[in-house]
Amino acid sequence: MSKILTFLCLLALSFTTTNAQKATIKGKVTDATTGEPLIGATIRSGAVGAVTSYDGTYSISLEAGTQELVFRYVGYQASMRTIGLEAGQEVELDVSLEVEPTVLQTATVTSGKYQKPLSEVTVSLEVLRPELVKSTGKITIDQALEKIPGVTIIDGQANIRGGSGYSQGAGSRVLLMVDDMPILTADAGYPNWDDVPVENIAQVEVVKGAASALYGSSALNGIINVRTAYPKAKPETEVASWYTYYMDPKDERLKWWDKAPHTYGASLAHRRKIGKLDLVLGGYMVQEDGYNMDTYRRFGRGNFSTRYRATDRLTIGLNGNFNFGKTAAFLYWASDTMAYIAAPNTLSDRKRTRYNIDPYVSYYDKSGNRHRLQGRFYNVDNKNNLNQSNSSDMYYGEYQFQRQIADAELVITAGAVFSGTNISAELYGDTTFTSRNIAGYVQLEKKLLDRLNLSGGFRYEKNLLTNPGFIYGILKDTVPPSKERESKPVFRFGLNYRAGKASYLRASWGQGYRFPTVAEKFIVTNAGIIKILPNPDLGSERGWSAELGLKQGFKISAFEGFIDLAGFISKYQDMIEFNLVEGEGFQSVNIGSTDIRGFEATIAGRGEILGVPVSLLTGYTFIDPRFVEFDSTAAKGSRAYLNATRSSEPDINILKYRSQHLFKFDLEASYHGFFLGAETFYNSNMVAIDALFEISFFFPGVKKFRDEHDKGFTVLNLRTGYNFSEDLRLTLLLNNTFNIEYTTRPALMEPPRNLTARLDFKF
Repeated sequence: MSKILTFLCLLALSFTTTNAQKATIKGKVTDATTGEPLIGATIRSGAVGAVTSYDGTYSISLEAGTQELVFRYVGYQASMRTIGLEAGQEVELDVSLEVEPTVLQTATVTSGKYQKPLSEVTVSLEVLRPELVKSTGKITIDQALEKIPGVTIIDGQANIRGGSGYSQGAGSRVLLMVDDMPILTADAGYPNWDDVPVENIAQVEVVKGAASALYGSSALNGIINVRTAYPKAKPETEVASWYTYYMDPKDERLKWWDKAPHTYGASLAHRRKIGKLDLVLGGYMVQEDGYNMDTYRRFGRGNFSTRYRATDRLTIGLNGNFNFGKTAAFLYWASDTMAYIAAPNTLSDRKRTRYNIDPYVSYYDKSGNRHRLQGRFYNVDNKNNLNQSNSSDMYYGEYQFQRQIADAELVITAGAVFSGTNISAELYGDTTFTSRNIAGYVQLEKKLLDRLNLSGGFRYEKNLLTNPGFIYGILKDTVPPSKERESKPVFRFGLNYRAGKASYLRASWGQGYRFPTVAEKFIVTNAGIIKILPNPDLGSERGWSAELGLKQGFKISAFEGFIDLAGFISKYQDMIEFNLVEGEGFQSVNIGSTDIRGFEATIAGRGEILGVPVSLLTGYTFIDPRFVEFDSTAAKGSRAYLNATRSSEPDINILKYRSQHLFKFDLEASYHGFFLGAETFYNSNMVAIDALFEISFFFPGVKKFRDEHDKGFTVLNLRTGYNFSEDLRLTLLLNNTFNIEYTTRPALMEPPRNLTARLDFKF
């Protein structure tokens, strides 16, 4: 017994002596400007590391002697401290970090659900800052997204690197999110851009390529994640107002008005701290008389965000957005000489009410692990005069666990997701559909040798769609009741290697998966002469995308930025498109496999040139989008034959509604308060569309217009203004400067030259 006691005493003494040889450093890491704690900052000394906790505090044990510590946080400049330590000593060391001014170190979260610098992500990710949105006078986020290389918005539908074409109001392959939660409509998977609080944006992050492993269905082609702003140390209020005046078209035959159409609007955002509570309030109002005859928008939006720090570990919050209004729009023109006038029976009036309520809870346990529970209830109610009314409810809940292991430089993110919908609509047989999605995911991010970042993710999805059955049409056609169940796994892998001081090589491969929407499977409606029919047998689409890329930072005197080069490929199986069914109408069909290849070059930078502050964003994208099965001489009724003969170019294998060449350019310079900017967009000719659109009897002027404008289009927008102070700014914008006639999709003309005056005030 005495021997055992002696052994234990010696063991305890040895343990105490070992620990006494070490010193402990404790402290807090904060933002140098606001004084706020930085959660998840890393502290390293050689192979030993630590991570700041929920309140920015840290503790690290090191050997006695002189030690160098490096403090890092994404988006901030690293800070190095040298300190002499004695055995058993306990030292207090607080560190404040300055925001990193370089573009390469911009903090992002979308690629891995935690903060990483832009330079180290393993996928193509673009960041759109709120300053650029404001300076270019974009009043909805979809207009601003057109600035990003490789991104196009075709009549409200996002398309990244040719991964999507065009289908009116149904089925998006690009997932729109606000603060990491999806906000596509439940019935059609369609983005309502008016619901995005553009008045309160921190930044917009766009992931290019399949991202279903982390974010699920609808992220087949990419992600647009809008991150909203929270209060800083001092309260701030931002107010903006604007007025747009539409000028006469170049072709006088297109002018239908005596008094020019106009738009005016205003927005408000207020952010402040009240004790432990962060509060954000926003409002937005638009009154628009459209440049298209009899079209308009009248809507108002209000939103709020709260974040309450109940304890040092526990944060709770509730966000909400409410949108009320009415609109009138048409599907296609009367003719090319009456391009701003609706074809008969295509003009629809809609009254809408939309709102979402988002509660969340975030908790850090004693081991520093983050637990987050977030939810969303999203309601849409549209009243339409063309028997196209619809309403839907979406329920969304997600539990997320995240652990950062500093010594191993490993981040583990895992979660479970549930979403459900209730959908009722005249569009879908005037009955009620329900759906359910359950998913689980996990992603690992590992850093090796301070140069190599590896990531891998897995997601498993299970879908259930309940169709009660309905009868439609004069002939009383029947869609029988059904319960569809489908489960799919998806994977992704990526790496990023810092080859030089500012050189980053990346490679990624990710699978995508999208279950069809209720609208795609069951819609029944008419739009002018277009008849749209249900396809209950429509299957899901799957695919994968891969990329090799290089991001090279540069600095020329006081101007810094990066050049990004990427080659990519996307392959889809059973891609979904609306196609003409012979003798009947349009319906969603699986067109088979597709192959999209291309490359992209982007340059972004900011700083000073010859003492003048300048910002730049420009890029070129080339795509080669093809059907795998395409042959107009194949057996009639075969997939290859149908893909070819439904296209306006049956002898050219190219996916419909894609421009193969895209060029974007935006440059702004300022001097003594004055600023001058220009943005240019070039879209090459959309070679192929649906063959039906070029039949003049049904769609007058479409073929003639396309033949006369077969070189694509280049749009130039100019802006100038004056900063009276840091808090007051006047902007004048001349859009479509050369007043060209162009369409981004057939039979819907874009606006003529227009002038906008915008005033921004902050206090």
